[in-house]
Amino acid sequence: MKVFEMAGRPVEPVDSANFTGDGTLVRMDDVCTAPSVNAYRVTFEPRTRTAWHTHSGTQLLVVVEGTCRFQNDGEPVREVAAGGIVSIAPGERHWHGATPDRAMTHVALNIDAATTWLEKVTDREYGGLST
Repeated sequence: MKVFEMAGRPVEPVDSANFTGDGTLVRMDDVCTAPSVNAYRVTFEPRTRTAWHTHSGTQLLVVVEGTCRFQNDGEPVREVAAGGIVSIAPGERHWHGATPDRAMTHVALNIDAATTWLEKVTDREYGGLST
C-alpha cells in the first residue's frame, strides 16, 4: 500500500500551448503514478481552461474546490460544483477549466489515457456561444 500526500508536492509548469494564460494561472502537480493511472491536481484561476483535447482512455475529474466549467464537442457548456465528478470517455473531444469569477481545483485521474492536445478554446466557446 502507498500513500500519496497532496499537500506540499512540487508544482509543475503547464504548457501555455495547451492552457490559457502564461503558465502561472494554471498550476498542476503530479499526485501519483500507479499502474494504468496518473493523477494530477490542477488549479485554474478564473477564466482559465485547457485547450480542446482527447484521451485514449477514460478521464475522471474530481472537483475539490470551486466549480468546474466543461464542454464536450457539440454539447452545451456545463458546470459541476465541488464534490462532483465528471467522467470523460475515451476519444471525447472536450475542454475544462474554471468559471469566469472563481478559481477551481480538480484532481484529474487518467486511466490508461494518453492526451492528444488540439486547438485552444476561444472566448466565445468558453462563454457558451457557437463559433
